[in-house]
Amino acid sequence: MKHIIHLFLLFTLPIFAQKTIETSFIKKIGFNADTIITIDNFETTYYISNNVFNKKGIAKTITYNNLQLGDLNSANAFNSLKINLFYKDFNTVIILDNRLAEIFKIDFNTLTEYKSVSHVSTGHDNTLWIFNQDFQKLELFDYKSQTTRAQTVPIQSNILDLKSNYNYCWLLTEDYLYIYNYFGSLVKKLKNIGYTSLMESNGNIILKKENTLFYLKKNSDTSIPIKTPNLLIDQFFVTNETLYIYSNKTLQQFHLKIN
Repeated sequence: MKHIIHLFLLFTLPIFAQKTIETSFIKKIGFNADTIITIDNFETTYYISNNVFNKKGIAKTITYNNLQLGDLNSANAFNSLKINLFYKDFNTVIILDNRLAEIFKIDFNTLTEYKSVSHVSTGHDNTLWIFNQDFQKLELFDYKSQTTRAQTVPIQSNILDLKSNYNYCWLLTEDYLYIYNYFGSLVKKLKNIGYTSLMESNGNIILKKENTLFYLKKNSDTSIPIKTPNLLIDQFFVTNETLYIYSNKTLQQFHLKIN
């Protein structure tokens, strides 16, 4: 009888383990950009094209360009009133308001305590999450007072991605996914099983492994595969329950059937 039970478990566990999140196709449009940052609840699209940061609304598109700082490596529009642009070659972050007017410039080369930064993401108040590659530490940096509010112990692994909201920060390394609260305290540490990038949506995480996306629900330790059509996933992000996938100058939208 025990052998029968063991065989039953052997064949049924994989079935339960293969639970997936279904998607339904909404639409696709042609779009030409180097990187699409996000699309907000008002259908405003933030993207980078030829090192120019663009904010495309229904009525018009406004832009920001800073040729003196070279390549624009990343942008974060989580807080549309304090958009941050990271120019890695010049170790500099520019903060923009919702009209893309420059309101603050952080040159990490000129700080009293020099910082060599590799990744940047938005924090609460006047803070940024930055990864200090000289000390291999994640820091919560107050750019107005030019002080470090919090910092982690050294990270002993290559950094792959960094995302945040006002309450949490997710640091993806080759070995682990680290989750920190806004005090800089480690909340959770999960083994990385091949993920290479991530995006955040309402405290939930979407991870990419090869050409497959996985959904990690808030407060969960188990990621669930997202079922998508057989298409190339160059870039992806989620706004509420809408999954956007961008590749080959085509932006496709899918509804995530989470509940």
